[in-house]
Amino acid sequence: MTGDLGWIFFSAMVVNNFTLMLFLGLCPFLGVSGRIDTALRMGAANTFVLVLTAVAVWSLNTFVLAYAPYLRLIAFIIVIASLVQIVEMVVRKLSPVLFRQLGIFLPLITTNCAILGFAIFQTNRAYTFLEGLVFAVGAGAGLTLALALMASIRESIEFADVPDVARGMALVLFIAGSLSLAFMGFAGLLST
Repeated sequence: MTGDLGWIFFSAMVVNNFTLMLFLGLCPFLGVSGRIDTALRMGAANTFVLVLTAVAVWSLNTFVLAYAPYLRLIAFIIVIASLVQIVEMVVRKLSPVLFRQLGIFLPLITTNCAILGFAIFQTNRAYTFLEGLVFAVGAGAGLTLALALMASIRESIEFADVPDVARGMALVLFIAGSLSLAFMGFAGLLST
């Protein structure tokens, strides 16, 4: 059992990384990855929403959607939107500076395809409650890892001699593609 949980975590974090392998959650990945501290905080907010989503999805699948599976997508969207609103209110209250740093990307967690994709993956894989939580933490760690890697590279090249034609979004997309290719090396490790 713990071996399965370890593989679920590792798969969600590295092998099937939502951002670098499945290309989900690219909006915050490209938009908030300019500074490492902001990237880590966005990763933490995403992880928190993923964990809450895991609990809500398991509860919905177990107690409600077993009787009305046609409501699955609508229920997931409503739950995710509600959870993100709660997180946004908490961040605004506890850390107004972080709220301003994350800007529009904090409410965009609502429409973040990584969160909805997570809910659908958890349902399709029929994860138990504990497996769903481990999957959520692994997916959140993977999103945080992708954000942190991108932010650290962007911070270090800020003072590099990069030609003007490659500066800005062109360089960011080149870095994202290179990171994605690097993570594709893990693809043959396992399939979950």
